This record gives sequence, C-alpha cells and structure tokens, in this order.
Amino acid sequence: MGEIEIHDTASGELLALRPHEPGKVGIYACGPTVYSRIHIGNARPFVVFSLLARFLRHEGYEVKLVVNVTDVNDKIYDAARARGVGSEQLAAEMTAAYFADTDALGLGRPDAEPLASETIGPIEGYIQALLDADHAYAVDGDVYFRVRSDARYGSLSHRDPDSMDQGEGVEGADLKQDPLDFALWKAHKEGEDTSWPAAWGDGRPGWHIECSAMAEEALPRGVDIHGGGSDLVFPHHENEASQTRSARGHELATIWMHNGMIQATGEKMAKSVGNIAPLYEVIDGYGAEAVVMYLISGHYRQPLAFSEEALEQAAANVRRIREAGRRLQAGEPSPAELAPLRERFFAALRRDFNTAEALAALNEWLREATQRSAGDGDLREMLSVLGLESLLAPDAQAPAEVVELAEQRERARSERDFAAADELRERIAALGWEVRDGAQGFELLPS
Repeated sequence: MGEIEIHDTASGELLALRPHEPGKVGIYACGPTVYSRIHIGNARPFVVFSLLARFLRHEGYEVKLVVNVTDVNDKIYDAARARGVGSEQLAAEMTAAYFADTDALGLGRPDAEPLASETIGPIEGYIQALLDADHAYAVDGDVYFRVRSDARYGSLSHRDPDSMDQGEGVEGADLKQDPLDFALWKAHKEGEDTSWPAAWGDGRPGWHIECSAMAEEALPRGVDIHGGGSDLVFPHHENEASQTRSARGHELATIWMHNGMIQATGEKMAKSVGNIAPLYEVIDGYGAEAVVMYLISGHYRQPLAFSEEALEQAAANVRRIREAGRRLQAGEPSPAELAPLRERFFAALRRDFNTAEALAALNEWLREATQRSAGDGDLREMLSVLGLESLLAPDAQAPAEVVELAEQRERARSERDFAAADELRERIAALGWEVRDGAQGFELLPS
C-alpha cells in the first residue's frame, strides 16, 4: 500500500491515512434529506465517496462505506404538508427515488445506508448520555445541547462561537439557556404526524444527533473518514463532532473530508435558490458516464461550475475514451513504456484524491497507447477506479428500429438524396446512436 494523504478540514492539512484498525477503512458520508428528488449537486458527494472507496480497495484496504439517509427532518414535514401526504409516505417515496436515481450512475451501492427512522433507539441512548454528562438539558419535552460545555466547539469550522448562528430561527429560542445551543430532540407539535416516545417526552430527533448515532452504529471501530459537502461543515458537522466528543470522550472522525459545491449562475446549487437540475434528468440527457466524468473533472474540494457546456464536454470526453478503447487490444497487457503514466494516475489519487490530475494522466496514456496499438490492461484498471469501466464494454446491439433507419439512410445515400440521409442521421442520433460509414457499410455505435 502506498501512503495516501487526504485534506482534513479540522487541521487544514494533508493527513496520512492511518485507520483505527490497520488495513480497514471506515467512511461515513452524509447522504440526502429525502423531501424531494435529488439534484446534480447531491450526486457529487455520492460519486466522490463511492469512488474513494473503490480507490482504497484498489490500494489493498478493506473498506466499509456508509452513506446515511435523513428521513426524519423538518423539511420532510413541511414538504409532506404542502403535498397533502403523510411524512412517512413522502420520505419512503423520496428514499426509493434516491436509490433509483443513484443506481442509474452505475457505481453500485454503499455498504450500509442507515435510515434515521430506524436508528431511534441509539439516538435516544446518545441523548441520554449527553444529559447524564450535563452536556444537555431537557425543557418542556425538548432537549438541547449545551454548546459552551465543549471547550473545543468551533475547532472544525474554525469559527468563533460568539458569532455563530445555528440556523434554527426562533424555534425554541425561549427555551434555550443560550442562543447558541441546538436541539437534540424536538417535542411533538400540532400538525406533525410522526413522533416517538422518549423519557423526556414524545417527539423526534434533531438532525445533528441522527448522524452521530448512525455513524457510531455502522462503524463501531471508529470513523476514519467523515465526508460530505462543504456546506455541512457548520453547523451540521461541527455539531456532530461536538456531540461525540462530549458524550464519548473521543473524536468522531480522524479525517474530515469535504467536497466543494456545484455552482450554477454564480451560486451554489440548492433547492431554495431554484436553480435545480434533478439528477435523473441530467442522466437522461447526457448519460451516466458523462455525469460521472463531469463530477470528477475538477478537484473534489473545489467548486464545480454547472452548465450545458460542461456536460457536453464531459460527454465528448466519454466518447473519446470509448473510441480510443476500441482501437486498443482488448484484454492484453499494456506495454512497459506506459507504466510511468499509470503510476502518475494513481499517485494523483494518493495525494488528496485528485481526480482532475488523474484524468490528465489517463488522457496522456490514451494518446501514447493509441500510437502503439497497445493492450487495454492499464486503461481498464484506471477506468474501473473512476467508475467508468463501462466505456470498455462491448458495443450494445442496436434495436431494430435504429437498424431500419440506418438501412433507409444507406439507400438514401446510394440514391444521392443527401437531405434525406442527413435527416435520418439526426433521427438515429435522437435515439442515442451514431451511424458511421465505412468501406464495408455502416456501423452503429452508442452515442
């Protein structure tokens, strides 16, 4: 195993990966709050941490990737009420949609996907531990975390506690001992259709405590890498870290790894802004491989601009790799002269999972390999780590409808009716296929 370094948000430095248990890595990444279909921005952490797990397995580690689903949350209550359906029904529907939408990326599933609604017992136990240690207090059925009881609060986000706002608005303001405190448990309110009994009163957990409990349940040996979008550093991850430190006497995670936001029209992509591109629509429009290519085209820590041009460029890169792969010798080893480029690819991933540099090395490898009629062994290995191994899959058989259109186009060309031939080419392209002309006739390739 070569040494792997990852940027840690808490220290601001690259840290060597040193798992709690040698050879085994536990990754916990925050998944979506399921109140609507996920957008392309939600897909970035899913892709980043799915591929990180692939890479670590390639390097010889045993990996457990945990991506939770927040299915108990204020946003779900509000969205369900607006739609006139039960909150459990909406959460179940949107959880199923999230699984379907991310399945379409072709990267497989995380090793565990805990639901907040199925972790209520451990959540209550966590809250009780904080109450027993005087890090929390109960009032009128609510339970709040006493932020100033943790001397290290703010160490993850590097913020001054006195300038922080938990984002809870006026909710519970008259019950808090300090405005900085945040809710661990929320008492049942009129109009809310789901609650659970607890020693301090019926209600539901707060967002932050859910993840601390789910992470501990899924990775009892410890979280080696805690991931998520950079928008979660505060308050969500700061509060997770503080809760665990206070309840358990140790840090929740060894490395805090955050991906940058997807940006559209100069703003981060968010449902509240209204510049959403649902993931399933982007996949339908450009294909799963192009979406993955787009999401790894920049360094994971940097913002990524969202535009049709960026996706079209990603789709063009996918087509170029697929075409280059066809010219290589399938199943054959790559020549030794290309080994330095392969090593550059993996060295980029070992140093803060730099997929942009890795892609640059892959592209140079392709240029050299196609000039040498090389075997595709290295390419297959590299693409697999990036979740793009499907680009070397045998060409799919074109459906009968597409074949018929291609044959009509061939007849139009033989009759020199080039306007009709062009129109038929466009119809074929609209069905997801590319027709190529050769000395032996036409060839149909997935576009």
